[in-house]
Amino acid sequence: MRTRRSRRQSARTLVGPLAVALALAACGEEGTATQAPKQASPQPPKVTGNRIDRAFVSEMVPHHRSAVEMGELAQRHSERLQIKQLAQDIIAAQNAEIERMRGLDQRLADAGVAKRSLGMTAHEMGTHMDPGALRRAEPFDRAFLDMMIPHHEGAIRMAKIQLERGRNRTVKRLAAGIVDAQTKEIALMHQWRIQWFGVTGHEHH
Repeated sequence: MRTRRSRRQSARTLVGPLAVALALAACGEEGTATQAPKQASPQPPKVTGNRIDRAFVSEMVPHHRSAVEMGELAQRHSERLQIKQLAQDIIAAQNAEIERMRGLDQRLADAGVAKRSLGMTAHEMGTHMDPGALRRAEPFDRAFLDMMIPHHEGAIRMAKIQLERGRNRTVKRLAAGIVDAQTKEIALMHQWRIQWFGVTGHEHH
């Protein structure tokens, strides 16, 4: 007949190997804890583009800055709420686009895309006038319209070159947005020019 001591010893004999087996089951085949395979960090999408893409974003930045300068002057000197609201919209939209274009320009540069020119004159881009001249303009609102209309028209010409000859899809979408927004603003400014001053302003340019 087995004693209590012998039964306790038999239990210990069974528990020891069982614990070891369970521990090994929780580990890898070599007795080391298994680890989930490390996932590689997602790589940013490769930037593709050509010299027109980079020319557009790099040359549109100063173009937008001059529009922002004119908008800031309009907020201070305009006599009409319509002009002030348009100026506010121009400042907000074009400052945001400037930040986007600076980032795109850097990404294209990092991808090895060389910088070049769109091949447009200042007159074609609508940048042949001095925005600072608005400070002395009388009446201010007419001078603002006469300067901003051709400035917007120049931006549209630049954007159309990008749409025709550029390659980067993000830059193309940006160019399409500029064409859409500034075409609408040009129509509005022409309407005001006729309503307030009797002529479109094109005869001055």
